[in-house]
Amino acid sequence: MYRKIISVFCLLACSLFAQAQELNCKVKVMHEKIQNTDPQVFTAMERAITEFLNTRKWTTDEYQVTERIDVNVLINLTDKTSDDIYSATINIQSTRPVYNTNYNTSMVNYMDRDLVFHYAQYSNLTFDDNRVSGTDPMESNLTAVLAYYAYVVLGLDYDSFSPNGGNAYFKKAQNVVNNAPESKAISGWKAFEDKKNRYWLVDQLLSPRFSTFRTYWYSMHREGLDNMFSKPADARKKILAGIPILSQLNKDNPSAMLIQFFFTAKSTELASAVAQLPREERGTYVTMLAAMDVPNTTKYNSLK
Repeated sequence: MYRKIISVFCLLACSLFAQAQELNCKVKVMHEKIQNTDPQVFTAMERAITEFLNTRKWTTDEYQVTERIDVNVLINLTDKTSDDIYSATINIQSTRPVYNTNYNTSMVNYMDRDLVFHYAQYSNLTFDDNRVSGTDPMESNLTAVLAYYAYVVLGLDYDSFSPNGGNAYFKKAQNVVNNAPESKAISGWKAFEDKKNRYWLVDQLLSPRFSTFRTYWYSMHREGLDNMFSKPADARKKILAGIPILSQLNKDNPSAMLIQFFFTAKSTELASAVAQLPREERGTYVTMLAAMDVPNTTKYNSLK
């Protein structure tokens, strides 16, 4: 009898252990610019953010430990007021394994410069989709920003496995935008504040005007990168086929944030795909890439 009880307990324990939350986040808080503050505050902040991202259930799906999405979050604190209001930048990086390889493809590599929040040591970080702004806008802004990018990371990951598979999570990110905390010091959520902020990123991800982007995002990953081992020539064609699509999208929507957001993660892979072509076939691709992704023009022009 006791053996049966122990066996059942072990099975339940193994089952629970095998299941995991969706995100595997590593968080780093840089605080060199903040003076006269106990370093333990930043250790506690780092731990609290890590626990918030890694222990919260973001979807209704069951994830195995090996399926968790690897995410790096770097928060660089740039200023602090006497009442514990911090200004910071936040860099989000996420990756996705490529099928049949040991390679992880970059999905998100973005720095948001509009982060301001209140944090007191050992504060509990809480978030409610139905009450994004909470009771204190400055406290809620940190978790709102973290939740927003968690949903964007999830949406892009789901989109890479099935066409428009990330819709539900982009809509959750848009809900955060629509109900974001409001204060004179808070920015990044409003359309009129900037043409490249959190509002515009999720707006474009959900807009029919950018539907070809999401179609290509799926094709690049599922039909391109995931087939590089078994069908490298066909996979490369799928990846290269998206460059003219993105070029037209960029012409129709000049300086669109979504295009720039894409290239911060994908410029190296696209350059690599072009580099595998005979030199005489690269010119058109190089011209299009350089026009869309100006910061990496030198990288592309070196392929000519």
